[in-house]
Amino acid sequence: MLPSAVLFDFDGILVDTEWAIYQAWLRTFQRHGHDLPLSLYTRCIGSDFDAWSPKAHLEDLTKLGIDWEEMDAARQVEIRADLEKEGPMDGVLELLGEIKERGILQAVVSSSSHGWVDGWLEKLELRGFFADVICKGDAPRIKPAPDLYLAAAGRLGVAPGGCLVIEDSHNGLLAAHAAGMRTWIVPNRVTAGLDFSLAEKVVGNFHKLREELCGN
Repeated sequence: MLPSAVLFDFDGILVDTEWAIYQAWLRTFQRHGHDLPLSLYTRCIGSDFDAWSPKAHLEDLTKLGIDWEEMDAARQVEIRADLEKEGPMDGVLELLGEIKERGILQAVVSSSSHGWVDGWLEKLELRGFFADVICKGDAPRIKPAPDLYLAAAGRLGVAPGGCLVIEDSHNGLLAAHAAGMRTWIVPNRVTAGLDFSLAEKVVGNFHKLREELCGN
């Protein structure tokens, strides 16, 4: 049975931003003489540094007080340079088009800021596929709390049980599950090793997801 609405996470789902962000953090750690294992870094994927903080971890390792304002600015420059020619994830455009043709509501639900998400959606000409975009600041708490997903359902006028969430992170899965929504996972190279046992389905890529959801 098709859902009433499909809710997409943003980072690592619509655009492969997660790898560039991780690589920038890894370089930051390496410049300070330390490693940042992917298995450790993924604790903050889909949420913010309240879940786990690479900043606090690096300060614990180095015993230094770090000027994060300057370092954050430099890291953002690195990330944007790495992502300069990045497009939508393979198969995303076909999936979004198919869902829209079937008259199913679509929205983006992200723990990232509107400035980051809206900018990408406009740049890649994806905004027109979505009835709404819900980001950090649009609900009291971000993922893994259910607030953003519940806010999305309310704004779309759809019951939580009628929503299908497309996620790539454990924190995102916890949020959607707590909201009472079905959740399908499309892992990426950053999140592939995470625990997705709560998900209804784990799908290898967006072409396969389109086949399973739309029957094409």
